[in-house]
Formats: sequence, C-alpha cells, structure tokens
Amino acid sequence: MHRILFPIFLALVATRVIGQGTSPAMTIDDLRTRIAAVAQTHPRLIADAAQFDALRASLGDSSSTRKVLANAVIRHADLLADVPPIRRELQGRRLLGQSRRCVERMLNLSMAYQLTGEMKYVERGKQEMLTIAEFADWNPSHYLDVAEMTLGMAIGYDWMFDALDDASRRTIRRAIKDKGVSLPFTTQHNKWVRATNNWGQVCHCGMTAGALAILEDEPELAVQTVHNAIQNLPRSMKAFAPHGSYPEGPGYWAYGTSFNVMLLAMLDGNLGSDFELSQMPGFDETGQYLSLVTGPSGATFNYADGGASRKPQAALYWFARRYQRPDWLLGEDARVRAEIASFDSRDAGSGGNRLLPLALLWIGDDERLDEAEIRMPLHWQSESSTPVAVHRSSWTDPRSTFVGLKAGSPSAPHGQMDTGSFVLDADGVRWALDLGAEGYHGIESRGMNLWSAAQDSDRWTIFRQSNAGHNTLVIDGKLQVAKGHAEIVDFSSEHDFPHSIADLSPVYRGQAGNVRRGVALLPSREVVIQDELDGLTPGSRVRWGMITPSQVESPTGATLQLTQHDRRLQLTIVEPRGATWSIVNTEQPRHEWDSPNPGTQMVAYEVEAPASGELRLVVVATPGSCDAPSSQRFAPVSLSDW
Repeated sequence: MHRILFPIFLALVATRVIGQGTSPAMTIDDLRTRIAAVAQTHPRLIADAAQFDALRASLGDSSSTRKVLANAVIRHADLLADVPPIRRELQGRRLLGQSRRCVERMLNLSMAYQLTGEMKYVERGKQEMLTIAEFADWNPSHYLDVAEMTLGMAIGYDWMFDALDDASRRTIRRAIKDKGVSLPFTTQHNKWVRATNNWGQVCHCGMTAGALAILEDEPELAVQTVHNAIQNLPRSMKAFAPHGSYPEGPGYWAYGTSFNVMLLAMLDGNLGSDFELSQMPGFDETGQYLSLVTGPSGATFNYADGGASRKPQAALYWFARRYQRPDWLLGEDARVRAEIASFDSRDAGSGGNRLLPLALLWIGDDERLDEAEIRMPLHWQSESSTPVAVHRSSWTDPRSTFVGLKAGSPSAPHGQMDTGSFVLDADGVRWALDLGAEGYHGIESRGMNLWSAAQDSDRWTIFRQSNAGHNTLVIDGKLQVAKGHAEIVDFSSEHDFPHSIADLSPVYRGQAGNVRRGVALLPSREVVIQDELDGLTPGSRVRWGMITPSQVESPTGATLQLTQHDRRLQLTIVEPRGATWSIVNTEQPRHEWDSPNPGTQMVAYEVEAPASGELRLVVVATPGSCDAPSSQRFAPVSLSDW
C-alpha cells in the first residue's frame, strides 16, 4: 500500500473485530502490539530454534518413522545439488508448477540445513531464491502461484536466515515483499482475499508466511497481512462444518487444509494464539476425514475433482497431536515409508509431496499407532453442503466392505455430475471407482470453459465430468441439472442395516418426478444399491452404470462376475426382473478433448419406464469372501421402509 494510504487503512480497520465473529475482540492496535512483541530472531515460521533443537535430539532411534523421514529429506536435498534452479515458465495461465517446485526445494533444503548445519544446503537454497527473486513477477493473475512461491521463499529465508549474507537477505526480503505480500494492498490482485474455497486457505497462508518472515523490517505490512488473514480465513473454514468434511473432496482437502494448518501453526507460534480459528465448527473433527473416506483398498472416495490415490499428509500429524487422536493416523506411518521407498532420484525438485518434511515437526514421540484404539465411526455422514455418507463393516478386517454415497450439486466447488454416485471396496479391492478429474491445462488450452457451472457449460461435455462418466443414473441420455442440489434424507448406523438414502430429484428435474437412491450394507458384507423413480415419461430409458477396473466374466443375464487377480465380486440385478447386464467402453475417449481411461469399463443395464412412469432398480454386490450370500434371496422393500 502507498505510504500515504497505509495510515488511512489502519484507521478504518482499527475498531474492527478480528475473525468474523469467531475470535475474541481484538483491535488492530492489539494485533500491532502482539507483532511488535515477536522476537526478532530466526527461525520463527512453523518452528523455532528450540523446536529444531528438540527435533535433532529426537533422531536417535534409527528405525523410527521420524528418523527414516529425516534421512529421506537429507537425501532429497543432496540430489537437488545437480538440479538447476526453476525458471519462470508458465503452463498455460499458471506458474503453479514452478511455485510448487520452489516450496518442495526450499522445505527440503532448509530442513536439511536445520538437521545437519551443513552450508552446502544454504548455498543451494540461496541460488534458488536469488534466481526466483529476479523473476519479473510470480504470476499474480493466478494468485495461487504467488502464494506458494511466497511460502517457499519465506521458509528458505527464515530457516536459513543466520547463514545467509546480508546482500542475499535484502534481495530475497525485497522480493517477498514486492512480488508477494504487498500485492493484495497495492494492486487489483486481491479477489482471492474473500474466497470461500481452498484459495483462501492457500493464499492467506502464503502471504502470512511472507509477512511474518520479514516482520522486523515491515512491521505494519505484517499487521495488515495477518489481520487480513484472520478476518477472512473463516470464509474458507466454513467448509469444515459441521463434521469436518470438505466439499471439494479429499484431494483438495489435502491441499487447502495443509495450508490452513501451516497458517494456524504460524499464528500460534508467533502471536501466541490462532484467534480461535481452530475452533471453527468441524475443524476439530476434520483430522479423521481422510480416514473416513478411504476404503480398505487404500483408495479414497474421490468425489469432485481429484484422484483416488492417497499420499501421506504432514498435516495429519499436527491434527493427531493437537486433538490427541492417534487413531486419525491409521496407516499413515506406512504411507510415509512407502512414499520414501518409492522416491526416485528423478523426482527430486519436481514439486511432488512438497509439504512432507513438515511431518518431522509434528510426529509424536510416544504414540504407539499400532496399539491406538480406533474411535472413528464405521458409519458416517457429513451433513455438509456437499453431503456424503460412508459405511464400512470393519476398520481392521482385511476382507471388510466399504461403500460411499455422494449427494450434493454439480455446481459445488470443483463439482462434477456425480450426484448419486458411489464407490465400493471389498476384500481389499476397489470395485466401483470414480475416474477423477480431467486435466485442467488440456481443456483450457483448447479455449474451453472448464470453470462455468452453467447447464450449457463446456465442463459437462467432458466425459469424466458428466453423469455418463459416473456410477449414477442417466435418464434418456441427458445431463443432470447443474444447479440442482440433492440431500441425504435418511441415514442409519444401526448394526443390522446401516444405510443412507439420497433424494436425487432436484438433479433430474424435468426428467422424472421423484428419484431416490439408497445404499445399504448387509451383515453378510454385501451391498445393496436401490433406486426408486416415478414421474418418468412412459418409454423413457434409465441407465444404471458402475465403472470398474475389473475383468468381467459372464456379462449376459442378471448376474455377472468381476475379477481382480484372485478376488471376485458378483453383481446381481434383483429388480427389475428380465434386465440384463451390458458392457460400456470407458477406455476410449468420447471426444478429442477427453483423456483415455485405461483398464476400466462400465457394467451397466438399461430399462424402459412402463406406463405408470415408476421404476425400481435393485442391485446386490456380493464379495467373493462372503460366507452366506443373500443376493439370490434378497427381497427388496420400499426405501420408505428402510
């Protein structure tokens, strides 16, 4: 902000309460006092010198996950010696790939320096930062790019501060200020400030990191930036209400929530408070979200834009420690070790799991994860703006069954026409899958509008985005209603018949009267998927589909077998009688802009609406390990009687 305007800005906000009503009353003067009291020493972002001392002292056990990860960070930093600094090369409209490389490189190099004290990591980090400082800008038109670049630069500057020469400090500090932190107040690049999605979490984190890193030189800018974050972050954090789910799916949970956690850690560590942001509704439950939506196959329920693979998340260690819930780390140590084991020297500097080094700061000392009591529920619903429900037969049985059902709206953040879609795991295998997101750049480079949720948007011409490309219903080949919103209207966690029912009518408006889908988990570990429709035009065609990576045996008739290696799943059409299975090719792209989906196919059946306009579609999925299958004797009852 211009110097003449800055006092006016402060006067205007001096009496405003921080935190959108979620935080204690605090004026801008109170915040200024806190920032003035911050010790002018480094490091201070996320961890201070005492915490790094404690980290180094904790690495005696060569078999511990912390030690294994520390060794991996050092190896990664060593490999960066031969990797040239990043360049200002955009992919389409984004510099984000390069910004993420900056974060990955600076976290590994800076952490390696803190672990070993070796100057070679500082020299390599300085080379990276001075190169980035000379960029014309960090692409503020796509502000995520600025946010992540600022975060990487701030971490490097702060964690290596004592070993950097004065000239390098000045250059890096000026770049952090001019190309990052000051932009929301001096330019038009500030639309993200009031964002309600992951942009708010990521961008406020990056700006706050930059501001706190240089606060002794720019104290008023730090006050302004921190105030901006505390005032506006609740807009994004409302997404966690009421039970910790995330409307943009588990992939974007990992993104937005990780930056959210870093921001809270920086506020708490430097200002002695997170201003009750961690008390936002649902935030104290969101540490279990990834586990809840991960099936026993290891794949997530990847609704919205995101893949199903699950990477280790440093933020989960913060949540487990903060809320004393080691069960939230179920399988996480194994994921960390698997990630390290699969790391290839060619991955160094690529921007991969860039935040993983932070886990070193948050891994607990005394947690016996293999002995932790699992307190997470078997059956759970989000009750959120994007309603999802999951049911599983066990947390520990490798044969357990898991099913997830999604309601919500295609027009939700990163939404797809996946309303009513489901995923299914049994016997350690993902049988019903979600294809995930289409690549953004490939669509945007064709001039297509990927981000409009209008009914005639280019977004819905993409196979992976449409209901034709999901495990849901298609009526007369038509799209779902983009602005429609479906609720989960019934949920039960009762042991004998846990189930969920979604009212899908709003997303099929004009195609049918009432459309409801129920999923139930039977004591036999079988799953029932039941649809009830009325108000159909006689003669309408309703397609039931499920995308699977399995081989299909005996695809004719009402029963078919799916196989993956030595595992089997049987699908039986219970109603309507006479319906038969068919196979739909999902591997080949529908249009030149669609990506192929190798190794997949859809099992489907299509039925015609009778004169009454009413249909009931019932499918039972029977795992191969099921001891007493009920599919042949299952007698459907109306969803209203579930």
